[in-house]
Amino acid sequence: MRNLLMAIAVSGLALPTVAEEVGSVDTAFKLLGANHKIVIEAFDDPEVPGVSCFVSRAKTGGISGSLGLAENTSDASIACRQTGPITLPDEVEDGEEVFGRRSSILFKRLQVVRFFDETRNTLVYLSYSDKLIDGSPKNSVSAVVVRPWVEQ
Repeated sequence: MRNLLMAIAVSGLALPTVAEEVGSVDTAFKLLGANHKIVIEAFDDPEVPGVSCFVSRAKTGGISGSLGLAENTSDASIACRQTGPITLPDEVEDGEEVFGRRSSILFKRLQVVRFFDETRNTLVYLSYSDKLIDGSPKNSVSAVVVRPWVEQ
């Protein structure tokens, strides 16, 4: 495993951001397979320590959802917060993907990208769904002002 991580690091490929499921609620009962639900996941920005984001997204149930064949809707929401001292990298790449999750078996993905508004000293996170042929205009945005961290 260590050799695999070293090979990935040397090749310049980034490890995918891992999200932790915080919770979920059922939105529709399905007789067969899992229920439709809304899932809440949390992840830390891999390049900006001190920022955590929480994404809620639809997850299709039923037999096709249980088999991983269903296409989830493009509905998603995001909230990002300062959860520790923020350390900005030397250069923040606007539009860099910080999180992604497959929304269908092939061509659809939920993505979170980051921007830095230097004028307001604020990190802006945008969640949206894209598709190979036609993406969705549904999106959500959250902003985190970069401030000194005060221990409570």
